[in-house]
Amino acid sequence: MARVGLTAERLTRAAADLADEIGFQNVTVSALARGFDVKPAALYSHVKDVRDLRARVALLALAELADRAAAALAGRAGKDALVAFANAYRGYAKEHPGRYAATQIELDSVDTSAGRPHADMTRAILRGYALSEPDQTDALRMMHSTFHGYVSLEAAGGFRRHPRDVDASWFRALDALDAVLRNWPPA
Repeated sequence: MARVGLTAERLTRAAADLADEIGFQNVTVSALARGFDVKPAALYSHVKDVRDLRARVALLALAELADRAAAALAGRAGKDALVAFANAYRGYAKEHPGRYAATQIELDSVDTSAGRPHADMTRAILRGYALSEPDQTDALRMMHSTFHGYVSLEAAGGFRRHPRDVDASWFRALDALDAVLRNWPPA
């Protein structure tokens, strides 16, 4: 019989909190079990293994990030939408570093639909720049690389040694990204 109160959803949320606290790669079934003061075996009726647990955290984080980005994008277009989306992305990464790290793992083909809302929102932003395929895909990859690269370097302390304000550089990077998107080079 399952321990009262333990559900896959409750374990997933606890694992997400744990990821923010100790780092996503340090989340294990054993570490999660210690938080509930149970033996790891008690969790296996709710999660298959550590890979399943981490995938559940990734899916939760992707849903949370999509909700945040959708709220930020409401009623916006062009550069305003780009900046709102980027700030939602960066804010989530700063507030939830473990969850954000989870969004970067490769999910099984069954789970690939979890990234669809992000891709759809990004493509909606890119339509405001009148980009069509294959340019949309190239621009989408450039945007993701810019956002992920910046927040990853920022989180790792990569910008601490320079006196330039990190936020000022972020907004200049978004200005540059907007300029590139408005002036996309022909094939």
